[in-house]
Amino acid sequence: MSQQASSQNHAALGEEPTELRRVMGPKLLLLFIVGDILGTGVYALTGQVASEVGGAAWVPFIVAFLIALVTAFSYLELVTKYPQAAGAALYTHKAFGVHLFTFMVCFAVMCSGITSASTASRAFASNLAVGFGLDETNATLIITVALIFMALVAAINLRGVSESVRANILLTLVELSGLLLVILVGFWAAFAGNADFSRTVVFDSPDDKSAFFAVTAATSLAFFAMVGFEDSVNMAEETHDPVRNFPRMMITGIGITGVIYVLVAIISVAIVPVGELGATDTPLVTVVETALPGFPAGDVLPFISMFAVANSALINMLMASRLLYGMAKQNVLPSFLGKVGARRRTPWAAIVVTTVISFGLIYYVSIDPENDVVAALGGTTALLLLGVFAIVNVCVLVLRRDRIDRTHFRAPTVLPIIGALACAFFVGPWTGRDPIQYQIAGWLLAIGLFLWVLTFITNRLLGQPTRITDEQAIHEPEGGVN
Repeated sequence: MSQQASSQNHAALGEEPTELRRVMGPKLLLLFIVGDILGTGVYALTGQVASEVGGAAWVPFIVAFLIALVTAFSYLELVTKYPQAAGAALYTHKAFGVHLFTFMVCFAVMCSGITSASTASRAFASNLAVGFGLDETNATLIITVALIFMALVAAINLRGVSESVRANILLTLVELSGLLLVILVGFWAAFAGNADFSRTVVFDSPDDKSAFFAVTAATSLAFFAMVGFEDSVNMAEETHDPVRNFPRMMITGIGITGVIYVLVAIISVAIVPVGELGATDTPLVTVVETALPGFPAGDVLPFISMFAVANSALINMLMASRLLYGMAKQNVLPSFLGKVGARRRTPWAAIVVTTVISFGLIYYVSIDPENDVVAALGGTTALLLLGVFAIVNVCVLVLRRDRIDRTHFRAPTVLPIIGALACAFFVGPWTGRDPIQYQIAGWLLAIGLFLWVLTFITNRLLGQPTRITDEQAIHEPEGGVN
């Protein structure tokens, strides 16, 4: 086939020219999306969600699912319109062209990766303690294990990790097996008469909130379990026929995870009283142990949970360090952060800095015994991404003026409007968010702004470029980095 004929064939499929190899068909893309969403959120936050609303813990997961689904339609329009390995920063830059705004969106995404990984580290520590029979209530032990875990993640990151789509299949199946185990245990408990499903319709807010505000507070946490689908847009240049495959697979993937989460939430509160469920950082382990006391499955689930949250932490720290590196190479952060190891070719400076930030987050939140560490860090992740999603939904409407001569997915106009309003609503303090989430997010974004201003002034003094010159590269490192 001639090069011209090949180019025409790719154009007909909505495949723009790319240096990357298109290896992902619809099945692999679906597994990637499902695997990216599954992870720390449902394994660690089911109990905290139940604490906010009582037995009706499934309601916040449905609301979070609907918000994610509406926002996914916006991502689908943008990724099929601009099928490049890009994300929110690219869409923001195309829509508004304000370099500081683009940077802050990109930095917020990076920070969400660090807070998500920090949440995973705490969940990993709690599951390790349960799995090996250690004292789960020993705060010093849990903090120490969480910090050691993040150091190990950094060591793997420094060594160089080559992610493959086929490896993601195995990771997804392991994560999924733990959730399916909980669902099967729930069915067994129901048939054995050991589950009380009447609890699943009981609203019980600890602060005597109305049902509406109890659900919004719980949704602000539950949304953490639904994030991850937006990462799949970075695979656009490695997907066959993205214009056709992305809409089908993303919607299907979000639907599958939404159903699993709702089933897990219903089963959890039907088997374990809400008070016990919310008092532990390993809620699903408690569910299995309560339904099947002495059964080996209860001994296995902590390790499955550890595997799931460890995978989430590694993926998020890889993303965060590469984003930091990419921004340094774009002259919007200090050039020191763009340093790469001579041997391993990994961005060691960015890895060290993101790891130090995660250490600080874990310690800062953990020193106050009144803080729920998993809820604080997971809620901050959701807060940052909800802000980004609100912007992405607006970008869809702004970029309608940018018409392209190629077929692409188009979301019904009402959906990005609903998405922008819903995401903006759940960012606000009226949702009952713990104030510490705003403190963490504020400090992280302030650090980013300070570094940007410092870099801007330094670049001016040295006569270097002071703004983003390659809008498509802000989110990705240059070649040569593992």
